Amino acid sequence: QVQLVESGGGLAQPGGSLRLSCAASGRTFSDRFMAWFRQAPGKEREFVAGISWNGGRIYYAQSAKGRFTISRDNAKNTVYLQMNSLKPEDTALYYCAERRSISYSTLMSAYDYWGQGTQVTVSS
Repeated sequence: QVQLVESGGGLAQPGGSLRLSCAASGRTFSDRFMAWFRQAPGKEREFVAGISWNGGRIYYAQSAKGRFTISRDNAKNTVYLQMNSLKPEDTALYYCAERRSISYSTLMSAYDYWGQGTQVTVSS
């Protein structure tokens, strides 16, 4: 059974930074496309960033470009999201997701496994 466990969320001030981690267990991690999504109160879940199995292809939502960095360590079965220059509008529940494919997608329906989420709150 695949499990994804996010950590690293919390309270940050505007302009601050947080680093999210997603630890995967249950089967091979290295051949899957991984992504981060987020969902703010009253809004739909949206794609934030995605990374191919070897890190060679990386994709960001426009809102994340230049501020967020996604990376992965296949030896540790972990994917990360470094978030810098945080804004109040980044406040959301952040989810890690895994796609049983090596190809890219921004659609929620394309992902097969999800973590429980970690809360990020950006406020002064």
